[in-house]
Amino acid sequence: MKAVHFGAGNIGRGFVGLLLHEAGYEVVFSDVAAPLVESLQQAESYTVSTVGQHPTTTVVDGFRALNSAQQPEALTEEIASAEMVTTAVGAHILRFVAPNIAAGIAARPAGAPPLAVLACENAINATDLLEQEIRAAYQGEDLDEKALFANTAVDRIVPVQAEGAGLDVTVEDFHEWAVERGPFDGHEPGVPGITWVDDLGPYIERKLFTVNTGHATTAWHGWAAGHATIAEAIRDPAVAVEVETVLGETSALLIAEYGFDAEEMASYRAKVLGRFANTALPDPVERVGRSPLRKLSRHDRIIGPAAALAERGLGHDGLLTALGAALAFTPAGDEEVDRLQELLRTADADAATAEITGLDASHPLYAEVRALIAARTAA
Repeated sequence: MKAVHFGAGNIGRGFVGLLLHEAGYEVVFSDVAAPLVESLQQAESYTVSTVGQHPTTTVVDGFRALNSAQQPEALTEEIASAEMVTTAVGAHILRFVAPNIAAGIAARPAGAPPLAVLACENAINATDLLEQEIRAAYQGEDLDEKALFANTAVDRIVPVQAEGAGLDVTVEDFHEWAVERGPFDGHEPGVPGITWVDDLGPYIERKLFTVNTGHATTAWHGWAAGHATIAEAIRDPAVAVEVETVLGETSALLIAEYGFDAEEMASYRAKVLGRFANTALPDPVERVGRSPLRKLSRHDRIIGPAAALAERGLGHDGLLTALGAALAFTPAGDEEVDRLQELLRTADADAATAEITGLDASHPLYAEVRALIAARTAA
């Protein structure tokens, strides 16, 4: 069995690549970072270490690596003979890898089993985004015969790695990789690390609106309080209260929308907060809080749940406070931070609100969000 994985960074090597290796797949990494690809090509193995309550060490070997920018024909051949293609490149990069995947699917021999395509990104229905781009690039009329597309929800904290770690990766011991069962029509591949679900929507939003929302909230409030890491920040009672308030609000939404059990959500929140407090994961608040424009977009981790709560008439003050903390998050070296601050300096409140959050002026959340942004534009 063979899987081609796009994105050979820490998440690719320490999460998706690791689980595929453990399931018996030969993993072919594809990336455009030449030094990283060359290191993988020269290495016989790398080590993934998990930290937490159940630490482990796993040696990953038997992999290969290709530079998709320099070796497109070889990549096409690999995809043409693979059983699965996965990605961990960032949702905004999917459109760039889609043409390579489309070419590989087109080259698959007639009668071969459909290629399973799974985008493992921190975005809702990322595989749908990838499928749309692949369809736009595909040459032929037989895509539906040669490939299937399944959405996924992925969850594993992969912190900044120690200097000099090379290809070795340290990750938390918790992980979740949920994949929708339907597209496989009863023929799901045997990957023990995957949880197969009939309806992925609740799992995606539970993870996004708990782990991602909580992580970003901890980072922005932690940065304001002068903390360096997520673990340090969440041990600050003032930060912890803000995060717990936000997660209480998002849990209320998930319970109302999907019927999650209240006790189950309380247990899930407690587990997430325990993960944040893991001192073996020295995750900088600046890393977790970066890219605020993406994280404040209409359907992402802050505005998404706040808007849904406002539509239901449910409380969302904690999320608005998190938004305020994001607007005040100004570490150096982040292009999105710079762009956000430029908007707050130069745009009027309505224009800034529209660009930052994507909210329509008629939405019940709009006035509250506009007031927060107006306060920053006037500062």
